[in-house]
Amino acid sequence: MPASPSTARAMNDRLALRHLQQEGPLTAAQLKQLTGLSRPTVADLVERLTAAGLISVVGEAGEQRRGPNAKLYGIVADRAHLAALDVRTEGVAVVVSDLVGRVLAEGSAPIAGEAGTGPAVEQAVALVERSAKEAGAGELHTVGIGAPGLIDPATGELRDSTGLPAWHRRLVAALQERLPAARVSVENETNLAALAEQRDGAARDRDTFVLLWLGHGTGAAVVLDGSLRRGASGGTGEIGFLPVPGTGALPAATDCAGGFHSLAGSQAVAELAGQHGVTATPTGGEPPAAALVRAAVRTGTGAAGRFLDTLADRIAIGAASVVAVLDPGCVVLGGEVGRAGGDALARRVEERLRRLSPLPTEIRPSALGGAAVLRGALLTARDRAQEELFATGER
Repeated sequence: MPASPSTARAMNDRLALRHLQQEGPLTAAQLKQLTGLSRPTVADLVERLTAAGLISVVGEAGEQRRGPNAKLYGIVADRAHLAALDVRTEGVAVVVSDLVGRVLAEGSAPIAGEAGTGPAVEQAVALVERSAKEAGAGELHTVGIGAPGLIDPATGELRDSTGLPAWHRRLVAALQERLPAARVSVENETNLAALAEQRDGAARDRDTFVLLWLGHGTGAAVVLDGSLRRGASGGTGEIGFLPVPGTGALPAATDCAGGFHSLAGSQAVAELAGQHGVTATPTGGEPPAAALVRAAVRTGTGAAGRFLDTLADRIAIGAASVVAVLDPGCVVLGGEVGRAGGDALARRVEERLRRLSPLPTEIRPSALGGAAVLRGALLTARDRAQEELFATGER
């Protein structure tokens, strides 16, 4: 059946808003060209969206094109303010942005393990509130959180996980209580990193790929046909528990020691570097394992080269298991270690993977590294806020 007039208007409005989101400010003539709609239809939707407070005139297209079609329309950026959090075992980082994703404030704070759950939660919430105040945000519309651990697909909540701080689970509820007007959600950190790499990073030309997270912990995010796959219990990609040769033990349901984590987690990487005599002094807050890999890449030969070769052997074991099951065609080495290894480590892993698997697979280094989690959380918060606000504009 043909769409009703109101449904057609809603679809046209959403189409125009998506083009403004992707392209930035546009004239009515440019909207007409991009949407394929008629000039009167574009004029009507521009009037509706302006009246709804979703778009406004932000400039002109040029001196030579004065008149209605020369006006540049853009999304009203301060219609909503967003926050994104990257929650780690040792601290939290926050960014606050406007509706189009422009960062207005950012901050981070270490949180000591011995602080206790209550004080740790208070530190994190206070950081969000300070950052929002610095950004000039009266109130936050949407808050996106990236955290390690499993997300319950039925409730959307962070599940209780052995080895992770208790304050992680308490943080979501505390933020919702202190920011009652905000929509607060949490997502696994590796999944968010994959979304960021797909949108802005190493996988922009891929709708099917796997991100192999190499940082404090190990994990994988699976994107198939453009969609992030979470699994029946939210555990897709828990590759740290993958039984692998070379660890001398097997993982348990409550402890990934003996699994792939024991080969490629940050502690294992640091120990492997020590065995090869590779040393480095971290700077600018870079994790020690990433600094060691970066130093080895910089040297490239001798003991440093042998360290990278052995590390690539280990990573290829995990990558081969993922490739055998999913055949993604592309694996991105994410996290701080993946980015630090760059092309040198990715090339070594790809060479070894060719010997382990008959399935052609490109190995790429992360373009975003550890920053991918925060970027993914911000992109997710922006998408959710725009989805709601754009829908509000349809009524």
